[in-house]
Amino acid sequence: MLHEGKNHKMPKIKIREITIEQSKGTFSIFKKSGTSKKDYDFEGLSVLRQLLSNEKARLLHVIKTQSPGSIYDLAKKLGRNFKAVSDDLKFLERFGFIELLEEKTKKRIRHKPVISVDSITIHVKV
Repeated sequence: MLHEGKNHKMPKIKIREITIEQSKGTFSIFKKSGTSKKDYDFEGLSVLRQLLSNEKARLLHVIKTQSPGSIYDLAKKLGRNFKAVSDDLKFLERFGFIELLEEKTKKRIRHKPVISVDSITIHVKV
């Protein structure tokens, strides 16, 4: 159905780009979008395997579909150890896949995980 006279904006899709370059027989990961190189000081394909693991996919799925209110809530929903989930979230945050939003409650600050990208594009240069 068309709505005449109204300007409907499409939501902006956020795409994260990761470039893997081969140099002297090893792969290195680089990224775009003006963040410091230290964020991507990794060991190439082994890090990419970690990033694209089934456990990370399950974690992202639960964040997207169940909107956990905290890291603890997410760990409960996944049936996983809090520290392991927290470590995975920090890893995903370094790549810009998620953000941990600080929310103040009566007694403490909790961190709510939210997905910050819609799509991931991986380029491999040989």
